[in-house]
Amino acid sequence: MRTRQAPELLLDTSRSMSLHLSREKIRDAVSRLAAEISRDYVGKRPLLLGVLKGSFIFLADLVREMDIPLRVDFIRAQSYKGSTTTGEVVLSMGDVVDVRGQDVLVVEDIVDTGTTISCLMDYLRNGEPASLKLCSLLDKPSRRETPVDIDYLGFTIPDRFIVGYGTDLDQDWRNLPEIFSLDNEPDGEGASDG
Repeated sequence: MRTRQAPELLLDTSRSMSLHLSREKIRDAVSRLAAEISRDYVGKRPLLLGVLKGSFIFLADLVREMDIPLRVDFIRAQSYKGSTTTGEVVLSMGDVVDVRGQDVLVVEDIVDTGTTISCLMDYLRNGEPASLKLCSLLDKPSRRETPVDIDYLGFTIPDRFIVGYGTDLDQDWRNLPEIFSLDNEPDGEGASDG
């Protein structure tokens, strides 16, 4: 991993970061995942359910690469405050998404402890979808507390706090076009989402 400063105009602090995943690597992973998902859902019209806020950039890039009919909706699920997990999962949606009988693909930015996504998947499973799968750009298995099966995965990453490409620290740095790891990690452990 080479050290590179995040674009200074996007930062409001002098925190040092190292480039973890370049635009090219992210783009290649998104294309690969879109092709796999498109192949697996031929003849179906999946509902891609983005987990807010972290997945919005990944989901937008993913759907533009897919070549099948699909629908998109969002749900908010969180168990983090800053860099520390609260242990309590909060789910919220604008309009309630009816998943009954639908092929649902949950799109997440990062799976960390597994607490948040496990709770969300259980909630959706109770809605009786025809199928329910998980796509995550990032997985941090070294922090796993709750088992999670990821059907479509971009990258497995080490236990470093990352920001950029949708992931954040206290809502900052989501707009970085690449993924950076913080050289001096914030108090607490983890990533922006569970």
